[in-house]
Amino acid sequence: MGARRIRRDQRQVDQAKSRLKNGILKVKERERREKRMKQLIKTGKPPYTPTVRSWLSEKLDKPATRITQEDVDAILKS
Repeated sequence: MGARRIRRDQRQVDQAKSRLKNGILKVKERERREKRMKQLIKTGKPPYTPTVRSWLSEKLDKPATRITQEDVDAILKS
């Protein structure tokens, strides 16, 4: 066994541990972000900030320019 293989194997182990640990934190952060964005949508009015438009675009899987008020209302109901 060469040194490269040992380092590669150790890196794979370290990355697997990191994904397990950080994955839990990312799920919690996504939930917090969703609450925060919904609150910003409720209190704000169009045109929304780029951050909110980006989040809506991701949730609706469509470009921000194609998002309608009906789409936004559907997000708030869910």
